[in-house]
Amino acid sequence: MCGIAGRLNFEPGRGVDPGLIERMCDAIAHRGPDDAGVWCEGPIGLGHRRLSIIDLSEAGRQPMCTEDGSLWIVFNGEIYNFLELRHELELDGYRFRSRTDTEVLLHLYHRDGIECLQRLRGMFAFAIWDASRHELVLARDRVGKKPLCYHADPYGITFGSEIKAVLQDPEVDREPDPVAIHHYLTYQCVPAPLCAFKGVHKLPPGHYLIAHPGRFEVKRYWKLSHLPKLPAATERQRRELEAELVERLDEATALRMISDVPLGAFLSGGVDSSAIVALMSDRSAEPVRTFSIGFDDDAYNELAYARKVAAHFGTHHTEFVVRPNALEVLPQLVWHFDEPFADASAIPTWYVSRLAREHVTVVLNGDGGDESFAGYDRYVANAYARRLAPLTPLLGSRAFRRALDLLPPGATSASMRWRLKRFVEQLGRSPEARNAAWLAQFDRDTKRELYSAAFRHWAGPRDAEEMLFARYREAEADNFTDATLYTDVTTYLPDTLLVKVDIASMAHGLEARSPFLDHEFMEFAARLPEGMKLAGGRTKVALKRALRGLVPDPVLDRRKMGFNAPVDQWLRGELKEMSYDLLLSLRARGRGYFQPRFVERMLHEHTLGTRNWHTQIWNLMMLESWHRTFVDEAQGALVQPA
Repeated sequence: MCGIAGRLNFEPGRGVDPGLIERMCDAIAHRGPDDAGVWCEGPIGLGHRRLSIIDLSEAGRQPMCTEDGSLWIVFNGEIYNFLELRHELELDGYRFRSRTDTEVLLHLYHRDGIECLQRLRGMFAFAIWDASRHELVLARDRVGKKPLCYHADPYGITFGSEIKAVLQDPEVDREPDPVAIHHYLTYQCVPAPLCAFKGVHKLPPGHYLIAHPGRFEVKRYWKLSHLPKLPAATERQRRELEAELVERLDEATALRMISDVPLGAFLSGGVDSSAIVALMSDRSAEPVRTFSIGFDDDAYNELAYARKVAAHFGTHHTEFVVRPNALEVLPQLVWHFDEPFADASAIPTWYVSRLAREHVTVVLNGDGGDESFAGYDRYVANAYARRLAPLTPLLGSRAFRRALDLLPPGATSASMRWRLKRFVEQLGRSPEARNAAWLAQFDRDTKRELYSAAFRHWAGPRDAEEMLFARYREAEADNFTDATLYTDVTTYLPDTLLVKVDIASMAHGLEARSPFLDHEFMEFAARLPEGMKLAGGRTKVALKRALRGLVPDPVLDRRKMGFNAPVDQWLRGELKEMSYDLLLSLRARGRGYFQPRFVERMLHEHTLGTRNWHTQIWNLMMLESWHRTFVDEAQGALVQPA
């Protein structure tokens, strides 16, 4: 795992300043603390920061080139089938100077060109300079586990693993993009290809970019399809598919255990991470090292479940409890994420990554299981909403919603009343619009109250939900559940979950690997019938049945608990003063984005407990903190907080 950076000048005769590439690499030194390299020749400059995982010798240094110097590469990620590909290339006459997957990729590109992407199994972002064709190729893995962003103008293209590397180029302004912020307020992240800075873009997952002097184009090379469905009409067919599911997941896990450095696993105590630990334990001669994070608030604390799984498999277990005073790391979080990012689970992810890095360099995790097997409550809610469609006039009536407000406190929790009210409010909408509304942090109505007239003008008439609707239209699926899974795989998964894990882990020089996100495994899971994922209010049907006997029953049968932080309580306690100071400050008001009275009302209602605004308040806090770090200080150096 590493960090890459580079610049291609389009102007004839203009060389790349090695000092620029060095500054870009220095900005992402945390991604590769073991080594650094810069190569510049004529219009091209490539830089690399190395986290040594396979072949720790000098032979693995990057930038790396072919023997004749015609191809140069900088690479971030892991190619899990590199040994198979290496053997194939050796039979074709290629010779190797290292044991790295980087050199395999370089020779594979030499042989197959851009079609080499179809052969790669892993997570990656790379840049290849073809000197003979004066061509730069940037590529990103199918699901988007490894990031890659760029800035292009008539004079050249600058790229890097993180935005802060691209911002080192003086040609790149730090002007906020109001359209991107408009989408951020909906999705808690800035979705690709947008970026919080004007003129900077993210290369979407499953895409590559080819640049020649004066022009470039972005093309797609992979798309997940949920068709055709695998046969599962009989119990025997279903059992055979479940057995194949475990075999495929076991193989994906085994591939990700290849490492020349210490390896462990994140363990939440949920189904997905427990399955990975089970499979790792079966293949490991030594106890697997597992790492868990918890909270003092029992509603968010999964440590008891993680301990039971760790004890069951005899792992070497380490845990850490996150408390509000630990949020002194917020400036670090803001700096590392480069953009406003409001998924509060970044906090525990940051701490569990720091904890793991004290013991290992590589961790496996359970990311991706929910998006392949319909693991979120939202999928169940969508199914129930379809069944309740005939009752929409009754359930969506003002009288029924008022009755929910009048339920006595003991009848149901405040959180449950809020979820019920949100559920019935969306019943009258189309399934796609309903799902989009449940995902939104600030919906259309709330934005009308929040936005100033000026910000409404800057953001324009764009509907943030249209980005989701476009994914639904392009989905290759024969049912709404699979179409929603496709939408999540192409939006929520890469833009939120994978960004969170990549940034939080790489901030500590830790490599995170995700067996559930093996593209061959995902393609198999996508073709399972809808009823093997979601049935009768039960989620992950086939996965849980397949894991029965491998993972303890209490883990398979427990209700899902999201990996999050008790921000709602913190904002009424330890973080209350910070939230008021940030959002009602003269500096925040002076941006002209929002109506101060509405922001003040949100804070006041949340403090009193009359309405839970914690996701929206946290969203605005991260936006304001980002502004102060990256925009207000635009004239100075972008320095990592102490």
